[in-house]
Amino acid sequence: MAGVEQDVQGGALQAEPAVAANGASAAMAEAPLASAGSADIAVENPATGEIVASVPDLDATAVAQMAARGRAAQPDWDALGFDGRARVMRRAQKWLMDNADRVVETIVSETGKTHEDAQFAEISYAANAFGFWAKHAKGYLDDQRVKSSQILVKGKKLLLRYRPLGLVGVIGPWNYPLTNSFGDCIPALMAGNSVILKPSEVTPLTSLLMAEGLRECGLPEHVYQVATGRGATGAAMIEQVDMVMFTGSTRTGRKVAEEAARRLIPCSLELGGKDPMIVLSDADLERAANLAVYYSMQNAGQTCISIERVYVEAPIYEEFVSMVTEKVRALRVGEPKGPGSVDVGAITFPPQIDTIAEHVADATGKGAKVTVGGHRLEGQRGRFFEPTVLSGVDHTMKVMTEETFGPTLPIMKVSDAEEAVRLANESPYGLGASVFTRDAARGEQLAKRIHAGATNVNDALINYTALELPMGGAKASGLGSRHGAGGIRKYCDQQAIVITSHLAFKREIHMFPYRARTTRMLQRLFKVMYGRGRRD
Repeated sequence: MAGVEQDVQGGALQAEPAVAANGASAAMAEAPLASAGSADIAVENPATGEIVASVPDLDATAVAQMAARGRAAQPDWDALGFDGRARVMRRAQKWLMDNADRVVETIVSETGKTHEDAQFAEISYAANAFGFWAKHAKGYLDDQRVKSSQILVKGKKLLLRYRPLGLVGVIGPWNYPLTNSFGDCIPALMAGNSVILKPSEVTPLTSLLMAEGLRECGLPEHVYQVATGRGATGAAMIEQVDMVMFTGSTRTGRKVAEEAARRLIPCSLELGGKDPMIVLSDADLERAANLAVYYSMQNAGQTCISIERVYVEAPIYEEFVSMVTEKVRALRVGEPKGPGSVDVGAITFPPQIDTIAEHVADATGKGAKVTVGGHRLEGQRGRFFEPTVLSGVDHTMKVMTEETFGPTLPIMKVSDAEEAVRLANESPYGLGASVFTRDAARGEQLAKRIHAGATNVNDALINYTALELPMGGAKASGLGSRHGAGGIRKYCDQQAIVITSHLAFKREIHMFPYRARTTRMLQRLFKVMYGRGRRD
């Protein structure tokens, strides 16, 4: 769920900075400030234009201090073991649900998203994640006995061990400050690491609130730290940590990967997407239309695995466009004023609304038709763009080839499924996709042909809620994955251990001194073991 224009080059550490809160969480005004950088950063509510808080822009010295504290705290946190760490995570799960209204209000205040978007896509995710990793971390990371066919290790004990990397740096996006910013900290912490989270400077308040919650739940001091700041803060963090988890734009992800490679530290990247939806002639059009509308407009389209382009077979194209247009026309957009007040909220990142407008203008200039929407919403205090449907689009238009990251739904007519799959794959991105057809078996076969990290049949985006499944991108959409076994093992080193009994022979048969008889015997043995393969 990457933020398309996350342009920080690293997430840095921070000593829970002081925050001048104005309607946001009062607890954010706690904590000493290490060494701030230049000026404080004003946090704006994009739905109202009001400044709700300010946070410090931390410099490299503050980041280095945070790294030192995080490293000092990590061994004792690791020593608690899986059960001890899980107790803290389960308390955090309860804290989150007990304080859900407060967390939702904080998320809404800095993102401008609706209460429902904050509840369904953020609170429910984090609550599930706390419990999931508390339960499954041990199974994914416990020492594993390994069997081998190699005769030289017969009778020996082979172990695969996962040990925490030490200090993990997480760089979060602005579109999901709880799910994708803080959410990646949960498995990193459960693996036994200390974590420094560098949230987007646009939406830092949720991360700070979670620091307060974890302290109340018994997390040792400095195990989780939040580094507020701009790009320089993030760049400084990359210089200090043992691994980087980044969610954001492909452009910035390349810079993060370059810096990690220079330091020879691992990185995991969830980057941009241009996720296709394919609707075949035999699809349930009502369901397809409902999901197309919801998963393109939810969070004002600011989700990297949202539906960003649709390919519809010609016989049902006009009907589908008409259905979608009517559903989108009924959406309410504006300032969220409580649950149920609006359907589509604000555009969180200021430059993003210009990108959305540019993509729509480019499409109409090349012959596309706007069936509903198409403009910035005037007369509002904040940043809003009308939910927009475009027909008559093609791949000469930016709205079909570049990440728009807004409440737009371009729909293209195709002759058949083959053309749809070809066009779906005609993209540098490969994050998510979906196929709609009443023939589930055919849908599954088509899904396997789409070059994406995840594809849903008669559904969209829902795979993200199944934490047992890996979620990662193909092509320019990223490296590595979150969720599943790989989603926590990436925060660890692998260590192979071979244990030989003290009762073993004093000298192994392959050791010095070499003897011709022994060599011939081993040669015959290897021939018996490996020389019976198929001969072409």
